[in-house]
Amino acid sequence: MIIGTAGHIDHGKSALVRALTGVETDRLPEEQARGITLDLGFAYQEIDTGEVLGFVDVPGHERLVHNMVAGAAGIDYVILVVAADDGPMPQTREHLEILDLLGLERGLVALTKIDRVPPARVSQAAAEVRALLQGTALAGAPVFPVNTLSGDGIEPLALHLRAAAADLPTRRGGGGFRLAVDRSFSIAGAGTVVTGIVLDGRVRPGDRLLVSPAGHPVRVRGVHAQGRPTQEGRAGQRCALNLADLHRDAVGRGDLVLAPALHLPTRRLDVRLRVLAAEPGPLKHWTPVHCHLGAAHLTGRVAVLDGEAIAPGAVGLAQLILDADLAALRGDRLILRDQSARRTIAGGWVLDPEPPARGRRRPARLALLAALSERETLSAAAAALDLAEQGLSLERLERHWNLDPGQAAAIAALPGGERLDTPAGPLLFARAHWQALQQRVLAALAQGHAEHPDQLGPDRERLRRGACPAMERAAFAGLLERMVAAGALMRSGPWVHLPGHAVRLAPADATLWQTGIRPLLEAQPFQPPRVRDLARALAQDEALIRQLLQRLAAMGEVYRVAHDHYFTPTAVADLGAIALRLTETDGAARAAAFRDAAGTGRKLAIQILEFFDRIGYSRRIGDDHRVFRDSLLTR
Repeated sequence: MIIGTAGHIDHGKSALVRALTGVETDRLPEEQARGITLDLGFAYQEIDTGEVLGFVDVPGHERLVHNMVAGAAGIDYVILVVAADDGPMPQTREHLEILDLLGLERGLVALTKIDRVPPARVSQAAAEVRALLQGTALAGAPVFPVNTLSGDGIEPLALHLRAAAADLPTRRGGGGFRLAVDRSFSIAGAGTVVTGIVLDGRVRPGDRLLVSPAGHPVRVRGVHAQGRPTQEGRAGQRCALNLADLHRDAVGRGDLVLAPALHLPTRRLDVRLRVLAAEPGPLKHWTPVHCHLGAAHLTGRVAVLDGEAIAPGAVGLAQLILDADLAALRGDRLILRDQSARRTIAGGWVLDPEPPARGRRRPARLALLAALSERETLSAAAAALDLAEQGLSLERLERHWNLDPGQAAAIAALPGGERLDTPAGPLLFARAHWQALQQRVLAALAQGHAEHPDQLGPDRERLRRGACPAMERAAFAGLLERMVAAGALMRSGPWVHLPGHAVRLAPADATLWQTGIRPLLEAQPFQPPRVRDLARALAQDEALIRQLLQRLAAMGEVYRVAHDHYFTPTAVADLGAIALRLTETDGAARAAAFRDAAGTGRKLAIQILEFFDRIGYSRRIGDDHRVFRDSLLTR
């Protein structure tokens, strides 16, 4: 169990930890000389069960609240320290507000310095503390009067801590590893060491991790957990990691050491905030703030999402726009302080670590965030699934929520869910949304057939833009494949149409196509004759040939690659294979290389590549054309 202290300066937090553990947590010479805590201090105590209690001692000065918040991140149990002679003081109240905003519900009050006041004052101070705790997560916490010099009251408090450790709920150990760094230093002969509380997962020597948000890869040389060398550190423990391949200056307080899959540096966070009831005014849109998340401390602004402000004591949705990168996941707790960093104004937790920059205030987005506000994982996923018309990315959920395999499987198996595996990862749809998407595709095709009876149907990308423009290409391709497999649709070359819909040529046109135009196109498949050349070779009117080729294109018998330039499906499929091969060998299909491979002229090579871009087979990035395997052409 990790135990954190909190309270006003000079109320005896460090002295209490020393009385409990025998360890002096004020490690800095300046702290020892001045008798005050300036930075985080740490101590460990083995109890009779063999478990080790870890203590995090925090500074109480108002200018060091940022250090206090860093120490409060990840603790299991809090000791609010109040001196009997002073009673609750300003930092007592602010620390209590921070603990409440962080959702810390387990703790006790140590009423110190009882040797300095008469018994009546001890009782009065205890009553003041109990009144202060009312309405907070620590309401009803036990109060232990103690004298850290004589030891009076220390043993009952210590027994209570041991009982609390025995009753501590087991932290979720699955999911990827994350450690919130609060110290980093070098040891001669060992190299860089970082310390912090393990937020999720497990770590072993030899593991390869990343320092986030910078993204430095590291290897774990050794692990200490709760002050002891070990072969495994786990969630809920305070650990020291000896890291290879990392300079000390490349990591510091506020960083996370984590599994590579969880490396999601961001400057935007969608959050659920509660503004302190004691605030003099509402938290307004675009207010500058200091943000404390874990041990990280950044500046930024608050974009209120629902309305223009969040009233004192109220809860609201907001997007934090930060001035530097941050590593965070859903469920991480945060504290906001005012622009001058003199007072705490709000706190909350992360809903989405990779939110959209646009459309953040749309009703559908706000409804989704409200669903994500469900604390229980499966309930939140089920609520989000009902709202996600384009489906939920299971891989995105697994990363953003740091799910263990059991949780991920439970979400994938939600009742009424329809799973779609795509090259971009699996998606989960509510059955109602899945059926609605299919109906939109069928309706779009039916309308297109009615309006253009002389055309076989649209290509896949044109159909996506008309029926489901918000759907990702890979997901739409998967939807169509499922519908084709079920017999609801048919594909003829690149064209999609309803079963039974067909375009047929008149007998004379069919003969002209089969015995005249087609042989000429197939004779030079990669450089077929233009319309005027076809008309001349067949002694036909150019306008007649052009109209016939347009009908053939609508039927899927030819592709109109460029103006007056038509190719057979076989030729286009072979050219597509060349573009794919160049993408796999050279990283992209570029005009010169494609020209040489296809044996065409440069102008025609460019026209063919641009055609592939238009139909969604490739994507242009600068002068490159990159082909994706989920868009393979068929002959």
